[in-house]
Amino acid sequence: MSDLIPKHGGYRKLKSFQVAQLVYDITVRFCDRYVNRFSRTRDQMAQAARSGVQNIAEGSQASATSKKTELKLTQVARASLEELKLDYEDFLRQNNLLTLEPKHPALMRFKAQKPQTVDAFAAWVAEEHRKNTGEQRQTRINKDTRAGKDKIVSVSERPCQSLSSSCLAANGALSLLNLACYFLNRQVERLAQDFENEGGFTERLYKVRTAKRRGRS
Repeated sequence: MSDLIPKHGGYRKLKSFQVAQLVYDITVRFCDRYVNRFSRTRDQMAQAARSGVQNIAEGSQASATSKKTELKLTQVARASLEELKLDYEDFLRQNNLLTLEPKHPALMRFKAQKPQTVDAFAAWVAEEHRKNTGEQRQTRINKDTRAGKDKIVSVSERPCQSLSSSCLAANGALSLLNLACYFLNRQVERLAQDFENEGGFTERLYKVRTAKRRGRS
């Protein structure tokens, strides 16, 4: 039956699954900390993140008998993560927080560290927040020194004042989502090519049955 039922279900080894699962874990913690518990967005974000993970897994398992289903579910996972991206972007915009450019120093350090767990992600957020707070304090000292007297620096004068923990967490999650979507785009392209070149379960079944008939004749 190996020709009819190929190897399948190895989704845990897929980069798309690994990153999507990390995003799911981060999103659950993010919503607990930063999204109002009475807001519908809280549940929607968690469900979109979960849908991304579950559909990758379900599609991989379904590939045994239906490449078409695998392709469809993988695309559903991609759409769910795109929805989640919009939720994070909305959070930043609605809370007047910065959306960081891909080459922002904080994100460059994030990509270099490549956190693999929620705790590692949280450690990056804490470290970047500490750095940002230190930069604000140093700027205030420099301004006070130049002014020759004590004074309070207004919010508008503080550098990168929007880099709060929630801002960093949302931007970090967006960076991971972009990566997961990139992997899923490539996965969908490969699945489409495989389906076009090799067909699906029906074609395999026909080949196996034809081969058996010829073997009996």
